[in-house]
Amino acid sequence: MADKKKLGRCYLVGAGPGDLGLVTLRAREVIERAEVVVYDYLCNPEMLQWAPEAVEIIYAGKQAGAHTLKQDEINQLLVEKARAGKQVVRLKGGDPFLFGRGGEEAQALAAASIPFEVVPGVTSAIAAPAYAGIPVTHRGLASHVTFFTGHEDPEKTESSIDFAALAKLGGTQVMLMGVERIEGIAQQMMDHGARPDMPVALVRWGTTGRQKVVRGTLQNIAQRVVEEDFAPPAVAVFGEVVSLGKELRWQEERPLSGKRIVVTRTRKQAGALSNGLRNLGAEVIELPTIRIEPPSDVRGFAVLVQDAHAYDWIVFTSPNGVSAFFEMFYKLYDDAREIGGARIAAIGPATAQRVREFHLKVDLQPEEFVAEAVVAAFKKEGDMENLRILIARAEEARDLLPKELSALGAIVDVAFTYKTVPETNDRTAARSRLAGEGADMITFTSSSTVENFLALGLPWPQGMQVASIGPITSQTARDRGLTVGVEAARHDIPGLIEAICRYFKKH
Repeated sequence: MADKKKLGRCYLVGAGPGDLGLVTLRAREVIERAEVVVYDYLCNPEMLQWAPEAVEIIYAGKQAGAHTLKQDEINQLLVEKARAGKQVVRLKGGDPFLFGRGGEEAQALAAASIPFEVVPGVTSAIAAPAYAGIPVTHRGLASHVTFFTGHEDPEKTESSIDFAALAKLGGTQVMLMGVERIEGIAQQMMDHGARPDMPVALVRWGTTGRQKVVRGTLQNIAQRVVEEDFAPPAVAVFGEVVSLGKELRWQEERPLSGKRIVVTRTRKQAGALSNGLRNLGAEVIELPTIRIEPPSDVRGFAVLVQDAHAYDWIVFTSPNGVSAFFEMFYKLYDDAREIGGARIAAIGPATAQRVREFHLKVDLQPEEFVAEAVVAAFKKEGDMENLRILIARAEEARDLLPKELSALGAIVDVAFTYKTVPETNDRTAARSRLAGEGADMITFTSSSTVENFLALGLPWPQGMQVASIGPITSQTARDRGLTVGVEAARHDIPGLIEAICRYFKKH
């Protein structure tokens, strides 16, 4: 037997029903420390971004007729990785112990004397109905709920589901994994005494932006499935509580419900846009096309930062530039007063806010979030002759700002604070998901996101619209042959979200 001191540990983690916000804090905590992640088909792959860079990611998805790994192989994989001393996270859709075969995996780990921990998850059996406006219990309609699976062990000679007992028990009944057998199951329920007019709802991809609900009765639900071309994965709800769905539906009322939107920002920056879109009901595919790296000439950048106190103005053009500037500044100095009397200009509210987070005042912030507006604002400040100005910006930025300020008589230096490079990591399989599932809209927040997305050479999904954060980004998109359907009037993330909502409301 392997030395116990070298044994790793396996975490059987409920990945929740699909909505990223329903993943537990404990689940995220163990993902962030994982050395190996083994995940299923029903897991939201966006949570893989929480894992460390060096993590080993293994897909073990099982769909009808297409099993990447057999269950015995998954069990053995978990044991082998833990015996090798790894911290293994086994991500399972919903809750690992509710029809997720987590019990079998726990038995395999226990038999191999592998330490393990079970992290319960929010089950789709409750969450999917809730997102369809269906409470599984209700004081006036159902005082108990029964869960059963429509997908039993194929080696069984006969079903172990007691349909007569289900009919007698009444209340709410929730079935997982059985939409493809709904006709036979509905017939069995009626044959054993269930009312043909019992309300039934099927919730597909519940809690996600792809959620779809089909409603009917026990007698006609199979026909409704055919009419709607309804396919798994879905949760079925039987009982009087289904009738509350139309009255209590809330997910479908969110402005971006049912929309799939691609976010191309850097992985670190994607959060604000992604969360804003998800909160409005959208399904978000984070497909970062760029990554922020230190500038090519770090020494030259450091010299300019060291002399920041010698300038009359420091101009920041992006939050990234602010972060990189002060990261270098505090490597060189331990006192904010070393920045001297330099006044600060910022393009855009996000940039200005980042400056304020360093407890510094923004002296100049033009109403429009483009370089041209900065030049116009400086002209209003008065005589620019011989004013020393330091512009902190990305290597790839336009040269308009330094040229125009120099033309006004200023002495301008440019500090390249960072550079953007193409993102090569695709751990969440976002590219294949976009190619296979398509999207309603793609968002671009800079010219570099446009250029680098197109450089990937991915097929353009039919009907996918382009949303741009502002005119410079829009022009880059048009120059590359794209049609811009949405342009933010206010060139920041809230403005972009507002423009996207307005577009879908209109269309």
